Amino acid sequence: MLYRRNIRTDMVEYLPRYYADSVIVDNLTGREAEELVALKAGIEEVLCQFFIDTATWGLARWEEICGIPVDVLKPADHRRSVIKSKLRGAGTVTLAVIKNVADSFQNGEIHLQENFGQYEVVITFIGKRGVPPNLNDVWTALREIVPAHLNIKFKYTYLSWEELDSANLTWSELETLNKTWDQLEVWKP
Repeated sequence: MLYRRNIRTDMVEYLPRYYADSVIVDNLTGREAEELVALKAGIEEVLCQFFIDTATWGLARWEEICGIPVDVLKPADHRRSVIKSKLRGAGTVTLAVIKNVADSFQNGEIHLQENFGQYEVVITFIGKRGVPPNLNDVWTALREIVPAHLNIKFKYTYLSWEELDSANLTWSELETLNKTWDQLEVWKP
């Protein structure tokens, strides 16, 4: 909200001027304003639960609606990804639907390839490098929608030697990056 108004000030301005010096009216409008602010905050909090991207305590209800086991120990962004994939995966399964479901996860930007001869769908994660943090959720969501006769194969992107060479770093400059091998293989120069 761009404009935040002072509810108490607005309430006092609506009253006749002879109430301006009343301590009782001042206390009443102060308490009523606090209650109205709390009510408005509560309404906004409930409204947030209607949208997957802003839901917090409402994620459990979304999971129940989608038939997903509720796991409050799982990070909220992982739970949101699973809910979105479940909602996106309804209907006839096409490459576009598979892509849409996979895109709903972290590291979700993917390249999708269908190999007819090998009866497989190859999903290459290109959004972020490395293995997605919730790969099991991706696998489960895709296995639910991809026909059983097709194998799902995942590929991951990492730093290639060509990219490292094109960065034109000396060994000392590379060492000053102070990265472990695991950090370096997902680094983008």
